[in-house]
Amino acid sequence: RRERHSQSLPRKTMEVEDQSGNGGQPNTSTKKKMSQDESKSNDSKKQGSTMEEEEKAIPKFPALTAKELNSGKPQYAKVNVPPHRYTPLRENWVKLYEPIAKHMKLQIKFNPKKRCVEMKTSKHTTLQNSLQKSTEFVRAFMLGFEIRDAIALLRLDDLYIDSFEVRDVKSLHGEHLSRAIGRIAGQGGKTKFTIENATKTRIVLADTHIHILGSFNNINTAKRAICNLIMGKPPGKVYTTMRAVASRQKERF
Repeated sequence: RRERHSQSLPRKTMEVEDQSGNGGQPNTSTKKKMSQDESKSNDSKKQGSTMEEEEKAIPKFPALTAKELNSGKPQYAKVNVPPHRYTPLRENWVKLYEPIAKHMKLQIKFNPKKRCVEMKTSKHTTLQNSLQKSTEFVRAFMLGFEIRDAIALLRLDDLYIDSFEVRDVKSLHGEHLSRAIGRIAGQGGKTKFTIENATKTRIVLADTHIHILGSFNNINTAKRAICNLIMGKPPGKVYTTMRAVASRQKERF
């Protein structure tokens, strides 16, 4: 019995070895997977170390404040006030003063001798371009824009003011000039309001001067429509082009 039992044992072990394959040794595919995993882990470690070294090598400088930008010296700006804007300035002084003093943290005053609005940076000023934005805001009010429209210059960065004359487009005199201005305004300001609503801009007609407030592309479309009116194009054709522009902008949004 013992002999039979001893003879039967090797057969079982041989069967197990045959089932495992390759005499119990691991497959080549498992070896490849192990080596690939190790190489991936090593690559990730190398990348992580290089990223850390690059972050350490790049110097980090904090943003300069408005006071540090000019080596600690205060900056000044002034905007001249035309005679016909004295009364609106007096009536809307509080509305003009609050956003500049409270939000932009600037010092502002009206100089009656020089007839201009003067602004100055203070120790509380934090924004670098606060003086530039405030001068554009005051200048827009002096050109004839309403405060609720001009205040957008303080809030948004991509707004501009473009000014030109009717004579820059076409040299008109006398009644021809007045008719061109009438075509731009329209009956009761209808044409002007249509161009404003279609192009999302604001237009001021000050005699022969035209001022447009808006983004760069919108100013160009409004300017093209106004130039067509000055050149003698009938308002009906301008209305159709403005409708097409308005529908195009709706499709974009």
